[in-house]
Amino acid sequence: MRVSDAPQGSAEWFALRLGKATGSRFADVLAGGRGLTRRAYATQLALEIITGRPTETCTTPAMELGIEREPIARSEYEVLTGNFVTEVGFCLHDSLPCGVSPDGLVDADGGLEIKCPRERTHAEYLTLPAEPPAYTAQIQGCLWITGRAWWDFVSFNPAFPANARLIVRRIGRDEAYIEQLARAVALFGAEVEGLVESIRSYRNPPLPRQR
Repeated sequence: MRVSDAPQGSAEWFALRLGKATGSRFADVLAGGRGLTRRAYATQLALEIITGRPTETCTTPAMELGIEREPIARSEYEVLTGNFVTEVGFCLHDSLPCGVSPDGLVDADGGLEIKCPRERTHAEYLTLPAEPPAYTAQIQGCLWITGRAWWDFVSFNPAFPANARLIVRRIGRDEAYIEQLARAVALFGAEVEGLVESIRSYRNPPLPRQR
C-alpha cells in the first residue's frame, strides 16, 4: 500500500480519494448484482473522475459529533490498552482504485476503527462479542489494504460510566472474506471505468430533420 499523511478531511485527502472505492463504502461494493446502492456509488465515483471534484464533502451532526469525540476516544484507548496509535491520512491499494482511512495504526501489526455513536447505539454495542456487522466490510477492508494482522473496533460515548464508556473488540483477519472483497473491488473498479468511458464517449443520436 501507499500511505499519505494528508490530514483526513483536508483538500489533499479528498483529492487522493477521488474516484476510488473507500473502506466506509466497501459494504456497498459487496452488494449483490447491480443493486441500486452499488450502482449509485459507481455512478458517484465515475462523476468524480469526470468532473475532478469530490462528491462527499458534507457532514451531518452525527458525523461532526464523532469528529469532535474521536481524539478523546483515541487517547482513552491508548490509556486502557497501553498501545501507541499512529494517525495516518489515506492508505491506497498498490494496484486497485481503492483505499481506506484508518482511525489509527497500532504498533506493527494492528489498526483502529473508532465510532462515537449516540447512547442507544453504544448500549447495543456493549452486548456484542465482536464488531457490529455493519462495519465488517470496512474493518476487513482495512486489514486487507494495510496487510495488518488485527484491528480493534472501538465505540466511545462519554455519557456512560467509566467502566462502559469505551468498548474495545479485537478483530482478526478473515482471509476468505478478504478474498471475496478483493474480487468485488476489482470488478467494481471495472464497472466505474465503464461508466466513465460511457459518459466520455456519449453522442446524441441524429435528430429528425424538420420538414
